Amino acid sequence: MAGLFSMAANTVLMQRGFLFPWAPVCLALGIGLYFGLRVEPPVWLLALGLLALVPGFFLMRLAGDVFGPFFVAFTLIAAGFGLAGAKAHWVAGPVLDFRYYGSIEGRIVKIDRSASDAVRLTLDRVVLERMNPADTPHRVRVSLHGQQGFIEPKPGATVILTGHLNAPGGAVEPGGFDFKRHAWFLHLGGIGYTRTPVLLLEPPSRGLWVFKARMWLSSRVQSALPGEAGAFAAAVMSGDRSGMGQTTLGYLRDTNLAHLLAISGLHMGLLAGFVFAVLRVGLLLVPRFRYHAPVKKWAAGGALLAAFGYLLLSGGNVATERAFVMAAVALCALIFEKRAISLRAVAMAALIILILHPEALFSPGFQMSFAATTALVAVFEAVNRWRAVGRDLPRWTGPVIGLVISSAVAGLATAPVGMAHFNQSATFGLIANLISVPVMGLIVVPMGVVAGLLMPFGLDWIPLWAMGLGLDWILGVAETIAGWPGAVRPIIAPPAWVLPVLAMGGLILCIWRGWGRAVGLVPMALATLVWTQSERPALLIADNGALVGLMTEEGRALSRPKGSGFVAGSWLENDGEGATQASAGALWPGEGGRTRRAEFGDFEVVHLQGKRAARAWNACRPRQIIISSVDLALKGPCTRFDPVALKASGSVALWMGEDGPRMLTAAQASGHRLWHGTRPAPRDVAAAQ
Repeated sequence: MAGLFSMAANTVLMQRGFLFPWAPVCLALGIGLYFGLRVEPPVWLLALGLLALVPGFFLMRLAGDVFGPFFVAFTLIAAGFGLAGAKAHWVAGPVLDFRYYGSIEGRIVKIDRSASDAVRLTLDRVVLERMNPADTPHRVRVSLHGQQGFIEPKPGATVILTGHLNAPGGAVEPGGFDFKRHAWFLHLGGIGYTRTPVLLLEPPSRGLWVFKARMWLSSRVQSALPGEAGAFAAAVMSGDRSGMGQTTLGYLRDTNLAHLLAISGLHMGLLAGFVFAVLRVGLLLVPRFRYHAPVKKWAAGGALLAAFGYLLLSGGNVATERAFVMAAVALCALIFEKRAISLRAVAMAALIILILHPEALFSPGFQMSFAATTALVAVFEAVNRWRAVGRDLPRWTGPVIGLVISSAVAGLATAPVGMAHFNQSATFGLIANLISVPVMGLIVVPMGVVAGLLMPFGLDWIPLWAMGLGLDWILGVAETIAGWPGAVRPIIAPPAWVLPVLAMGGLILCIWRGWGRAVGLVPMALATLVWTQSERPALLIADNGALVGLMTEEGRALSRPKGSGFVAGSWLENDGEGATQASAGALWPGEGGRTRRAEFGDFEVVHLQGKRAARAWNACRPRQIIISSVDLALKGPCTRFDPVALKASGSVALWMGEDGPRMLTAAQASGHRLWHGTRPAPRDVAAAQ
């Protein structure tokens, strides 16, 4: 026993000097613990987690070098738990609990596009007809359909419209992406649409300067550079993606080039590097500065200011904030003559982001950004050793090999995250990045910087023209490669715990020092094995009863070939089969119509669509599962899922076992949390037989 203790103590001591990168990991564990609970913890417990910081670090000093790191780890886990809960309470606001139809008034604070390519307006200072201001959501988001164009939506303008609003929807299937939680942290208390014109109530007022500057820059760029290239340029320079078409976005996603749209590490690094190089060369051309001034430090300071301006102009999403923190740490290291690139810098960026936005832990942007950055920095030493061995190779091979290695490492690190969130894998993503990333670095970003400098003189059209050539090349590469056979492979959705286990294994590989890092391969192999053996629900029911999905030998059969497209698409993507709703609808057994029947083991599934089908159906027998898109008045021993029951349970998943159906509802999977409100316990299928 003493020998094992001594070995463990030596292992911990070997990590001295390399433990700081584990700090954001521990903080993330606490955040994940809070969001993973099925009941909302009391406020006093959250406060206790935050207050544990003081005694935790005090006990660390008393515990010594061996046990001290464990006290710090538990303290950070407790702090992450309290921090996430504090943020959830801080952003609390009213959420609609009924379907609203009427006038909607508010100030435009965001303009983007929905998945159906409709313009969306996010409004604050919301006024709803006949609603108490205390019960009115702080923000609502409205998709614009029907005839529009009577006004041009502008940042800060107060508009009025007539539309429909609902509470943000829950997960389309139990355990899936919880939009209610996502909307809670965006202050969105209502989601809806309008088919009537949006009218101007008041012109843009003061405030929202950054948003107005972004939209002005986006409009300026798109007017000088029309088409998809101009929309791409606007996204790169201002973060405004509202001009991008869904077809183009699809090409970029299918070739793993969508990261070029996001203002992240690549863009921030290229911009800071370009500004740093230009300032340094320019200052060196002045003899007085060349010999008597810290030119390198001045150039780093100028690049830091440029990066901060880019952060403000881009809207400051999580990926951009992470990129800015990384760039700032690297540039400050140059100023103070320290090492610029290290895992400590990555850890510092992660800590800052998690403290400001603990909910970002579950976003694909955060996960992919830090997965790529951590993996790239972790192989930095190996690349340096390779350079020492390969010094006899021609100089031009260095950038080429560096590009190949960085693209491959970043692609491998982000692949599991992309596959888990988007249920697809870009087969030729490495090829597309090798062809496109150099154009992004040599033409697009430098010309964007030059365009910004020349814009006050009206000469920005020259660099924008060159920028458009580079973007046309990237878009052409995306469209061409996306059309290759097998360019996209559908991936089945993994169980919820698979991605965290994969991430922990990867972190052990990257952060741990010594041969013990090989232990990280064990959880990665286990998670991968479980992922490949994932079992999808045999029966899925939408949270409004409008769609049913039954797994058959040919794949998922849907009760409707069209309608409820978002839910249908999500189910089919999670199945990992790449089917369309039309083809899945054709798999449903029996004839079409408003009443659809199918066998589910020794149960009969009946889907009633609409009031006429619901009124005509009067049977309610044992071993019968009745799903309806309208309220049912049936009595009997059947199991019923209508809008009343589904409002309490959310979406439903069923598996057929030896003892009959096993059910899991979205309410059971997500629990009773702030963003869900109080929900009654859902009924069990077996109890209803």
